[in-house]
Amino acid sequence: MFEEERKQSVLQYLQKNQRASVQELSEAFEVSESTIRRDLKELEEARLLKRTHGGAVNLQNANFEPNVLVKEDYFREEKARIARKAAEMIEEGDTILLDSGTTTLHLARELRHMSNIKVITNSLIVLNELRECRNAEVSLSGGILRPETLAFVGPMTEASLEMIRVDKSFIAANGVDIRNGLTTPNLLEASTKRKMIEVAKEVILLADRSKVAQIAYAKFAEINQVNRLVINLEAPVSFTDELGKMGIAVTLV
Repeated sequence: MFEEERKQSVLQYLQKNQRASVQELSEAFEVSESTIRRDLKELEEARLLKRTHGGAVNLQNANFEPNVLVKEDYFREEKARIARKAAEMIEEGDTILLDSGTTTLHLARELRHMSNIKVITNSLIVLNELRECRNAEVSLSGGILRPETLAFVGPMTEASLEMIRVDKSFIAANGVDIRNGLTTPNLLEASTKRKMIEVAKEVILLADRSKVAQIAYAKFAEINQVNRLVINLEAPVSFTDELGKMGIAVTLV
């Protein structure tokens, strides 16, 4: 197991068990206690867990919102796989919306070789990724800039989105739950995401497995408002099967 994979697995272990000792993690992942201590130190510096005497406790939940640049390293390879598959769904001539988020940032990187598409985003980091994209028309919504996510949100953002209609909206969420729908920690972000769904012919949700069964503060959509979910193969089979029964297309990567 590579270092980044091990760190992700440590976070998943803490999500499930809420706390763990260094010895317990060392045995679970078959590495030395010094390696685990180093992993925990780096994950604490990234504000993804809290170290305790002899171990660590979970900080990760759907309402905990680390800086977007920190989140970019979380499940990086899975997000990249999701983005590559999502890019295959974009056709020449499409007008697309890219929500703010680290998975949509990976998708933006896949768009640099595409031509004859229009991209609208509320994300400063997505815009920066596309700044040298010569063969696509790129637009940024206005609004209030949230420093945590580097996303523009609020009434100005929604007013600019109301002026357009797009072929596909690529949406991110902090929580994806069958009963409670799609959620995010911030009310303004939720309202902006709601508008992104309203103006799209097709809504494509991009989510890594850590979002499944998580519930954040602000709900912005029912799960059946999504046309397609792109998620990694490790997602719970019971979850993806249930979506299929609801008529939602699921693409596993």
